Amino acid sequence: MNASPMGAATYTSHLRTKINEFLRDELKACGHGELVPSYGSVLSVVYKNDGRAQIKTIYDSLCKQKTTITESINRLVRLGYLTKETCPTDARCTYVQATEKALAFRPDFDRISAELREKIFRGFSEEEQQQFVVMMARAIENFN
Repeated sequence: MNASPMGAATYTSHLRTKINEFLRDELKACGHGELVPSYGSVLSVVYKNDGRAQIKTIYDSLCKQKTTITESINRLVRLGYLTKETCPTDARCTYVQATEKALAFRPDFDRISAELREKIFRGFSEEEQQQFVVMMARAIENFN
């Protein structure tokens, strides 16, 4: 295995491709082929907040540009997975709410997420899994 910087970039790119292929196949297989893998991060934040999250919370939780997150939210609204509502006490605050469609998708989402984690970390010890995540986070932080 090549530990050179080019090797790291190549492996990271290859891992991302494999993850996206897996997710696209699984989404299609469970009847949600209209979703793309990147929408999962938005849905994850909404699910973790009991089906309702402030858009600012989503921005703060994800390592993505606001415009990318906004586009994902708008697409999920158009697809019927989320609704938007303005906070009645502060018009600057907007919430997204999981719809029945999103709530019905949750068991598949959780299953796919668990299978993805199992696939990524198959053969890794608990310590190696933690080290992997810490090292990836450190590498990302080097770009900030």
